[in-house]
Amino acid sequence: MNAEQRLAKIIESGGTCDRDTVEELYDRLAPVSVDFMLGTWRGGLFNRDDALAGMLLGMNWYGKRFVDPDHVEPLLCRSPDGSIYSYERLGLARLREVALRGTVSAAMVYDKQPIIDHFRRVDDRLVVGAMDAKGQPDILYFHLTRTR
Repeated sequence: MNAEQRLAKIIESGGTCDRDTVEELYDRLAPVSVDFMLGTWRGGLFNRDDALAGMLLGMNWYGKRFVDPDHVEPLLCRSPDGSIYSYERLGLARLREVALRGTVSAAMVYDKQPIIDHFRRVDDRLVVGAMDAKGQPDILYFHLTRTR
């Protein structure tokens, strides 16, 4: 089973996986273009024990919306009534091509936070993200499923 198939199976079964396994599989994925990322994506976490994961879960994180390369809503959240809204207090973001461990791919650069989310392709509807938050010892891996 290749990296794409293994990750798709992990995501479809609930998404939990240890960081080392996700990192190894992530590094084998193909990069994506900025244009590929445009649209709305529902998010999920591989490991819910991380401090950044706890923050996202506490915000009731839903996913991300990439309107265009210069307008990204990185924190779509679900309100108690079930509606989706853009949590903009932490700022918006931009899509650029940035290298992570020697591979250039689409990345979301936050406007107000020292965070870059790097994306790699599983298939046409799934990507894996690597949240590189400066000052944090580990990268948080997450997945996004295209909704439109």
